This record gives sequence, C-alpha cells and structure tokens, in this order.
Amino acid sequence: MANRKANEAEPAVYRARHRMARISARKARLVMDLIRNESVERALIKLRFCERRAAPMIRKVLESAVANATQKDGLEPDELAVYRAYVDEGPTIKRWRPRSMGRAFPRLKRTSHLSVELCRSSDASGRRRTRAPVPEAEAAEGEQ
Repeated sequence: MANRKANEAEPAVYRARHRMARISARKARLVMDLIRNESVERALIKLRFCERRAAPMIRKVLESAVANATQKDGLEPDELAVYRAYVDEGPTIKRWRPRSMGRAFPRLKRTSHLSVELCRSSDASGRRRTRAPVPEAEAAEGEQ
C-alpha cells in the first residue's frame, strides 16, 4: 500500500471467513463490534454470553481462525488478539410473497460475509485505540 510507512511491517495474520451467512450485515456488525481489538479469550467470553443471533456464527469463525493459527505456527489462544473483524454484505436472495388482489410483495433475504483476522497480542497492542486525554483547558471550558 502506498500510504503506509516503509518501515511499518504487517504482522503475521491468521484469517477465517464465513461466506453467505444468512444474516443481514447490519445485525452481524453489532456483534462484531464487541470483539474488535480484544484478546481471543475475552472475545470468546463475550460471544458466549451475547444473546444475538449472529454470536454463534461469529464464535465459530473466531474459533476457526484460532485453529488456523495453532496449526500454522503453533500459537496458543492466549497469545492471540483480534486484529481485524469486519462484516461485508453478501448477495441478496430475492423472493416474492403473494398479497391481496393479485399483488406480490418482495422478500429480500440478506446474506453477509463474516471475516476475522488474528495476530499475536504483542503485535496488536500497538493498534489498540484508546481515547486521547482531554487537556485541562478544554475540560474547564466544557464545565462552564
């Protein structure tokens, strides 16, 4: 990529994807936001207790990515963190539902592609997004 710094190396990434998942991307993104930039152990705990329909699907993808990392480089799950987690829109299945007086209403059955990328915890720690501290002068203005 042209806009990346030359000395900034991309860490080793372990991927897993679930394509054509029968859930809308909008609903799956709510769950994917929970695990982004988390350690694998914390992400699995969050997914285990999340009651949304996408949680078991995303948990399977995460476990598959962990298995890929274990098989490829012999890493343990406690050494890994979620590097990227995103949901893309898949193709929409179009069906028709009969209505009164000979009309037909469309039913759009949405699909999505669930993707999880893992890396070592030490590589991901530099990417963690934290809130910048508010300078005291700005904090004092907000209170007045």
